[in-house]
Amino acid sequence: MVDRSQHSTANVTQHLLAKANNGAEASREQLLQHCCDRLERLSRKMLRSFPSVQRWEQTDDVFQNASMRLMRSLEDVKPESVRHFFALAATRIRRELIDLARHYSRANGATVSIAGHHSANSNGNGKQRNSTEPAKLTNAPDQLACWTELHTQIANLPDEEREVCELLWYQGLTQPEAAELLDMPLRALKRRWQKIRITLHDAMNGQFP
Repeated sequence: MVDRSQHSTANVTQHLLAKANNGAEASREQLLQHCCDRLERLSRKMLRSFPSVQRWEQTDDVFQNASMRLMRSLEDVKPESVRHFFALAATRIRRELIDLARHYSRANGATVSIAGHHSANSNGNGKQRNSTEPAKLTNAPDQLACWTELHTQIANLPDEEREVCELLWYQGLTQPEAAELLDMPLRALKRRWQKIRITLHDAMNGQFP
C-alpha cells in the first residue's frame, strides 16, 4: 500500500527542488528548510559511523556545516530527482565528517598509515578475525585513522556504488528497501553490494577497522 503522506511529501520536495534548480537562493533555502528533519536524521546516522568525530561533535554542528556545503553545491549542481538530491546531501555530510575526522586524527596524533597497521585485523589475542567484519569502535589512534581512510575510500567509489553504500551503511536501509528505492532487482543490489565490499577490502589492504 502506498503511504499517501510520504507520496505527498515527495511531491512537495520535487516541486521545491525544481524551483531551486531555477537558481533562486530563496528557493534553495526553502528546500533545505522543508527537508531539515530528514537531513538532520541523516546527519545523526552518519555521525555514528565516525567515532573520532562523535566523541567531540554534536549532530547539530555537523548538520549546520553540511547544510552550508549543500547550499553552495546547489548553486552549480542541479539534482534531477529527490533521490539524487538526498544522494548529494549525503555526499556533503560525509565530506564534512571526513574533514572533521582528519582534524581530530591529527589533533590526537593518529598519523599511522593504513598499510602500517599490524593489530587492526586482530581480536586482541593474536588471532585473526574476519576482515570484512568491523571491529568494535574505539578511540585508538590507529583505529581512528583506519576509519577515516575507509570513509575516504567510500567517497571515491563510482556514483552508483557509492549510493548503494550510503543507503545500506550510512542511512541504515535494508537491502529490499534500497533495491526498491533504486528501482532495481534485489538480486542485482546484492551483487553490487558484494562487489563494493570486495573493492573496499582491496583498497584497504584487508585492514578494516
